[in-house]
Amino acid sequence: MNNLEKLEKLIQKQHGTVLSSDLDQYEIPRTYLKMMVAEGKLERVDRGVYVLTDSIEDEMFSMQTKYPKLIFSHETALYLHDLTDRTPFEYSASVPSGYKVVGSVAERFKIYYIKKDLHEFGVETIQSTHGNSIKTYNIERTICDLIRSRNRIDGQIFNEALKRFVKLSSADFSLLMDYAKKLKIDTVLKHYLEVLL
Repeated sequence: MNNLEKLEKLIQKQHGTVLSSDLDQYEIPRTYLKMMVAEGKLERVDRGVYVLTDSIEDEMFSMQTKYPKLIFSHETALYLHDLTDRTPFEYSASVPSGYKVVGSVAERFKIYYIKKDLHEFGVETIQSTHGNSIKTYNIERTICDLIRSRNRIDGQIFNEALKRFVKLSSADFSLLMDYAKKLKIDTVLKHYLEVLL
């Protein structure tokens, strides 16, 4: 398989989105990106991000690939887990405390900072709406994050998410309480659950 075929296969695998850093990983010279752009097959949509001309960029996938510490959380995680009908205006993501968020990300994301030792727990890999693998928090962690950040969340979204969560057959209440204790919100969570259950 030649380099052009390898690149085309990679773009197909990533549902129309490719990053220049992907080429380094697969040992494909970057000149092949330039060739595909010159031929009108690829379009540069952001620094280091290219999309097939007849495709829409998978922004969640490309942003997380460029900034692997970003974990989709809060309103975005609610949307990904179908706990809200509202499509987020901006993406919400959590990063570890001290992580420097570049300006282009800060403009497009609602950033939440969390202690480094709490950043990774509850992370799962799911499919983006374009079919690529992205990292988000699981449903139980998302509910805990909502409660921790309740003053920054729209009240209607917050209440709807809690109501939908308690109706889920897959909801794991023991895991939820375990997370709530780690995040020191177990008393507040119990109050909300008493009202809803």
